[in-house]
Amino acid sequence: MKTGALSIALRVGAALAAAALTALLTVSGASWRLDDFLYDLHLSHWGYPPDGDVVVVAIDDRSLNELGQWPWPRDLHAQMFDRLGYAGVRGVALDLVLAEPDRNGDERDRALAAAMRRLGRVALPVVTAPLRQNAPPVEVLPTPVIATAASTLGHTDIELDAEGTARGLYLKAGLGDARWPALGLALIGLDRQAPAQSAARGPLPGLRRPASERGSPYLWTRDHYVRIRYAGPPDTFSQVSYADVLGGQVPVELLRDRWVVIGVTATGLAPRYLTPMSEDVRMHGAEYQANVIEMLLHHRAIVPLAPLWQALLAATMLLAVVLAMLHPRLQRPGLVAGSAAVLALAGSVALLRLTDLWFPPAATLMMIGAAYLAWLIGHLRHWRREANLDTLTQLGNRRRFDHVLQRELASARRTRAPLSLALIDVDHFKAYNDAHGHRAGDKLLQKIAAVIASHARRPRDLPARFGGDEFAVILPDTHVEGAARVADAILADLRKLDARYGAREDQRVSLSVGLYTCVPGPHTHARTVFDGADAALYRAKENGRDRREVTRLGEV
Repeated sequence: MKTGALSIALRVGAALAAAALTALLTVSGASWRLDDFLYDLHLSHWGYPPDGDVVVVAIDDRSLNELGQWPWPRDLHAQMFDRLGYAGVRGVALDLVLAEPDRNGDERDRALAAAMRRLGRVALPVVTAPLRQNAPPVEVLPTPVIATAASTLGHTDIELDAEGTARGLYLKAGLGDARWPALGLALIGLDRQAPAQSAARGPLPGLRRPASERGSPYLWTRDHYVRIRYAGPPDTFSQVSYADVLGGQVPVELLRDRWVVIGVTATGLAPRYLTPMSEDVRMHGAEYQANVIEMLLHHRAIVPLAPLWQALLAATMLLAVVLAMLHPRLQRPGLVAGSAAVLALAGSVALLRLTDLWFPPAATLMMIGAAYLAWLIGHLRHWRREANLDTLTQLGNRRRFDHVLQRELASARRTRAPLSLALIDVDHFKAYNDAHGHRAGDKLLQKIAAVIASHARRPRDLPARFGGDEFAVILPDTHVEGAARVADAILADLRKLDARYGAREDQRVSLSVGLYTCVPGPHTHARTVFDGADAALYRAKENGRDRREVTRLGEV
């Protein structure tokens, strides 16, 4: 394979590997913390004023003070339903678990059931709980008297993320089979005035449970996952006190043609939940249900992209980014990486705002950063290598030579080992250059460099080019005899090249080699070693070239 084709294959391979890793990270949810942070940051600035369709009737602290200790008798709720029916509400979600008969007698349950029938549009909750410790969970429904009077039932399972925040909701859930709609969905399904606008009448939004997953009769099964588009922080929705409604102190106009959620907000009686709309203030369950109803009524549910589409989108972005960063003509990969990160984040926000689809961008952003970091490290290593490399011959340059000579000299002092240096000069190179041209001269230098490098085989041996037609070889831990054998082998191989610049037998390029070997002591400096090899090189030239001369000096 040619060098160009190999380079292209390596770039494409690196891009494909980055794309595959990004897809894996995206679908695995490994970056969920950063994704949730970005999601919450955006959602907290994307509130909206409620359209006034939902009113919360709060069983608050004042209601408990006026109406007595909790739980109240069921006939009190019956009076509330009659009040709401008189006000002309569209429907009521009573967010209370009525699984046990009223402790004051069955007639109170029957009174509540009768009031529910008179109102006609009441949704009650279904919850799941074990009957005893370590027992499998069961679905807990209202008592039969009340359940038969309810217009519909819905689950109140509030999905909490790993950090305890209520960001999402399963629109369907149940033991073994997701048959119960969410309470808010069940309530608006009772809407007879505008069935075409009811979310319960059309296709349900949400991320589906894989068809391959079979539900167990003992496991809570969920389907149609959506993220909640909250209207705002807690207390965004209209809220009236239970006691005020029951006492007739709330204007009928405030309730007419509204969806009503009745729930407990009194201190200590019901849990509150963290939402993306506030960091510290928690939202009570009744307002959570109000947000769900408002969201479904106006088709504001946020649907996460399916894992396959998330993977494809993330992989496509990384493939394009890495290919662009590695393109040989591109001079600003940092700009590419930065622009791609901004586009990925902006694209996620645009997708959310325009289509209510959520694409988690964190894995893509992290991989773009990792790709740029890998490129930067690679280029720093390349630049470092280039700074110590002769570009024509691919041998070490003078800077590299000086550094290695100092290092090996210090090492030889410590270990009392011999150090040899060979200085090599190309004889008659100017004549060859004049006869054949500079391009041929460069090729000859490359061949000579290859010959020299082929005899500097050990990891610590360093062949180097000073510039022009001057070369050197540092031979650590090498006696004079070993250095002489290396020099003789280099001379023999060059003779085989038979690099002629004229017709006569003696008009060919040769090498002159000067060797210096010593066991360095405290007063041996790099200049001492270099001067010794240079003196030997001078003698080789004086004695007819195409030979090597040796300077021996052992300094203790």
